[in-house]
Amino acid sequence: MKKETIMDYYRGELKRIAWKIQYKARVTSKHELPLKSENVSRAANFQNEVDRKLYVEYLINSIPTDIGRKIIFEIYINEKTEVQVAKELNISQQGVNQWKRKTLKYLCQKMSS
Repeated sequence: MKKETIMDYYRGELKRIAWKIQYKARVTSKHELPLKSENVSRAANFQNEVDRKLYVEYLINSIPTDIGRKIIFEIYINEKTEVQVAKELNISQQGVNQWKRKTLKYLCQKMSS
């Protein structure tokens, strides 16, 4: 009798752990932007560095909001952290993260159209 309850207890614990892992994976995949292979192949076909830089500049300039443009530029071009950008813009790090995700989603849609 006692052996069955121990087995049931550990079986339940394993189910809870598995559920937490699956939940975390779903949340993470929902927040990440999918990278479409056609965008990668299009970007890989550029003939030289100048074309890539011009394309990146075009994409950054196409961002409709000044704050989104500044955040993307500082994080990805100037390689600053979200915390550094947040201090410069006098907003929270979470705010910078939300702006970054929203702007990256916009850029992903722009690149796929």
